[in-house]
Amino acid sequence: MAQIYDYTLLDRKGNEVPLKNFEGKVLLIVNTATGCGFTPQYEDLQNMYSKYHEQGLEIIDIPCNQFAGQTPGTDEEIHEFCTLKYNTEFEQMKKSEVNGENELPLYTYLKSQQGFKGFGKGPKALAFGVMMKKIDKDYKNNPAIKWNFTKFLVDRNGNVVDRFEPTENMKDVESKVAALL
Repeated sequence: MAQIYDYTLLDRKGNEVPLKNFEGKVLLIVNTATGCGFTPQYEDLQNMYSKYHEQGLEIIDIPCNQFAGQTPGTDEEIHEFCTLKYNTEFEQMKKSEVNGENELPLYTYLKSQQGFKGFGKGPKALAFGVMMKKIDKDYKNNPAIKWNFTKFLVDRNGNVVDRFEPTENMKDVESKVAALL
């Protein structure tokens, strides 16, 4: 049976990054975008990384252009944007797909471990539900990544323990990350 450490990603320069390198760490794996309403979450992610990296947190940033074309740049342009605008220091991978026939095998695995559980409550969650229904009438019943900034939390033993939709309050994400450190 596959586990998280069996997968390898490519960094923005095309070098292989085996997830085995992160064994024993808490991982937050995020599909990101540079031109999305949720892009300011980069600031929260960087703050979390600064605060918890020494305790074993690794954030793996996987830019994705599958949602409304909100990540149009090259890997280098994306990296430049993130470092200049948000001072990001965490691992940034090659732009990749997270759904469909060209999705990263890692995302096939992540979705099999933590399916979609809803957008939560509040105005953003309701608006997102309405938008998703127009895109995919059956969105509630499939594990597909719905939008940019979906996050998967992996504990130190490699278990995918949670999934956060982009509408999730970042303070709640941080408290669940902190609980694993």
